[in-house]
Amino acid sequence: MLQATFPCTKTHVSPFFFILFTLLLLHPLSSLSTEPPQYSATTTCSREMVTRCKKIWEILCCTSTTTTPQIHSRSLISCGEFGSKEMSEALPLKSALQLFDADFFSNSKVKELPKDAKEFNIPVFRANRKMVASENGGLHNPSVLVFNSEWGMNEVPHKNKKFSYPSPSDINVPEKEEDMAFMSVIELGYLIKTKKITSQKLTEIFLHRLKRYNHTLEAVVTCTEDVAYTQAKEADKLLDQGVYLGPLHGIPYGLKDIISVPQYKTTWGSKTFQNQVLDMEAWVYKRLKSAGAVLIAKLVTGSLAYDDIWFGGRTRNPWNIEEFSTGSSAGPAASTSAGMVPFAIGSETAGSMTYPAARCGVTAIRPTFGTVGRTGVMSISESLDKLGPFCRNAMDCAVILDAIRGRDPDDPSSKEISLEDPFLIDITKLTVGYLEDAEMEVVDVLAAKGVNMVPFKLNYTVDSVQGILNFTMDVDMLSHFDEWQRSGQDDVYEAQDQWPLELRRARIIPAVDYLQAQRARGKLIREIRDSFTVDAFVGNVTDWEKVCMGNLVGMPVIIVPTGFKNITKPPPGGTRRRTTITTGIYAPPQHDHIALALAMAYQSVTDHHKQRPPIDDLGPNDTVPNHPSVNIPPRQWHIHV
Repeated sequence: MLQATFPCTKTHVSPFFFILFTLLLLHPLSSLSTEPPQYSATTTCSREMVTRCKKIWEILCCTSTTTTPQIHSRSLISCGEFGSKEMSEALPLKSALQLFDADFFSNSKVKELPKDAKEFNIPVFRANRKMVASENGGLHNPSVLVFNSEWGMNEVPHKNKKFSYPSPSDINVPEKEEDMAFMSVIELGYLIKTKKITSQKLTEIFLHRLKRYNHTLEAVVTCTEDVAYTQAKEADKLLDQGVYLGPLHGIPYGLKDIISVPQYKTTWGSKTFQNQVLDMEAWVYKRLKSAGAVLIAKLVTGSLAYDDIWFGGRTRNPWNIEEFSTGSSAGPAASTSAGMVPFAIGSETAGSMTYPAARCGVTAIRPTFGTVGRTGVMSISESLDKLGPFCRNAMDCAVILDAIRGRDPDDPSSKEISLEDPFLIDITKLTVGYLEDAEMEVVDVLAAKGVNMVPFKLNYTVDSVQGILNFTMDVDMLSHFDEWQRSGQDDVYEAQDQWPLELRRARIIPAVDYLQAQRARGKLIREIRDSFTVDAFVGNVTDWEKVCMGNLVGMPVIIVPTGFKNITKPPPGGTRRRTTITTGIYAPPQHDHIALALAMAYQSVTDHHKQRPPIDDLGPNDTVPNHPSVNIPPRQWHIHV
C-alpha cells in the first residue's frame, strides 16, 4: 500500500483518499467532462494544476477527521521530488502497481514503464493472441508446460492390461422398465450379450426416461436420438454377426456438454455458445464408440463449466428437487442418479464431479490427472482438467475407466498410466487411513473385510492451497476465453458473480506470481507425497480444502454413497425426499485401482448405492413448486493466504 507524504503536513492518507486525490488531480473540479485536461508538452508546472492540487489537498485533510493507519511504501512521492506534471504521471502508475503488490519501484523507474510496455510487451501480447487466442474454449494449441502428476519415479511400470470383469449369471429382463433403468452396466451388458434384450430396445427405454424427467430436473441439453438409434442398430448387427465388443457393447450413456460430438451442438452450457456445432470427435467419445457404447444425450454443464446454472435453467437434485445439484457436471450426476442413463461422463477442475456426485448420491471416480485424454473438450485448466464416469456403483466405474483410459496423441498431458486390475487386488494386504471427518460406517465395513484401518492425518505446511488453485484455474481459464472477455461477451453470462468476476480478477495476476503459485504447488505435491504413508485414506469428499489439494496434486478419489438423512424443514405430512451422505476414498496418483477395489469391497455388503430417488414421487403430502422456494447459492471460493 502507498503512503503519500507532503512537506506541508504530517497527515497520512488512506488508500481511498489517495486514489481519489489522484483522480481529481487529473480531472478539473469545475467540469463534468469525461476528457482529461490537455497540457502543453513544454509545460513543467501548470498554475491551474497547482491551484487544484492545493484545493483538493485541503478538502482531503478536512475530510479525514480520524487518524488512519500508516501505510507503508518503500518509495514515497513528495511534491518536491517532481514537478506537478511528473507527479501526475507517476501517481496513477503507482496506484495501479498496488494491485500487483509491486509498488516498490522508485518514481523514476515507474515513469519508464509505459514506454517499455508499449514498445515491447504489448506488441508481443497482441501477436500471441492473434496466433492462439482468437478462438474460445482452448480446443487448439495446448500449452507446452505439461503437468506430470506421477510420484513413483522409481517404480517399474507393468504392462497395461484390460481389467478382468466379473461375469454375472441368472439375470433376466425385469417386468418393469423402472427396474431395468437402475440396473448396473455389468447387468445390462449381460442382458445384451445373451440377447435377452436388444440395444435398440434399451436405447428406447432410456430416451423415454430422459424426456420424461428432464422437465423436472433440467439435466439434458440435447437428446442425440438419431445417432443413438444408428449406433444401437449397429451394436445389434455386430452381435448377430458374432462380434462382441465388451461390457459396454450396446449400453446407452450421456456426455457432459463440453465434450464435442459432430453434427450436434456443443453449447458449453452458455447462451453465448448455445448454437455452436464443433466438427470434431472428442477423444473420450471415440473411445466409447469403439467400445460399442451408444450416445443418447448431451447432458447439462454449468455455463462454461462453472456450477449448475446454464442457459436453459438450473439442474436439480433428484433426491430433493427443491435444491440444485451443484457443480458443473450437474447433468451427468442428476441423470445417472435418476436412472435416465446407465452412466455418464463428466469432468472436474475443482469440485465439478465431487460436489454433484455427493449431492445426487451416485458413485463417481475422479481419476488420476492424465488418465483420460481431453482432445475435443472445452478447457478450463490444462493442468487441472480431468474426465471421469458417474455410475451406479464402483464396479461400473472400473468398467468405464478401463474403456476410456489411455494416451491421447493430441493431449500432451495424457499418458498410458499403469493401473493394476482392481478386481484382483487383495485388500487384506492394504493399510488404509481414515481422517477425523471420515464416515465411520465405511471404516468399520472395510475393517470387517480384513483391511488394516488406522487413524491418519495428511500433513503439509503450504497454507495457500485454495489460493493456488484459484490462481491456476482462473489464469488458465482466461487464456482460453481471452477473446470472450475482450469482446464483452461476459456481460451476458448467466451468473455475473461467477466467471465474469473471477476472470476480471485474473486479468491482473502477474505472470511471475502465477509461476510462484506453481512453485508452491510443487512444494505441496512433495509434502503430500512424503506424508502419504498409507495405501489410501477415507475422508470427506466435499471439504473445499481437500478438493483443492486433491486437484492440485492430481490424485484420484472415488465418491461413495454411504446413507441418507432427513431434509431440513420437511413438510408437516412427511416426504420421501432425502439428503444423501457420501464419503471419499483417496489414493496416490496412478493408484486408482486401490480406491476402486476398496469401494467395491464396501459396496459388496451395503446397498446405499442401490437406492432410488423419488423425483416425481415425493409422498402424498409433499409438493414442490415449479420454482423452488429454497435458494441454494452457487458455491463460493474460500481463499486462505
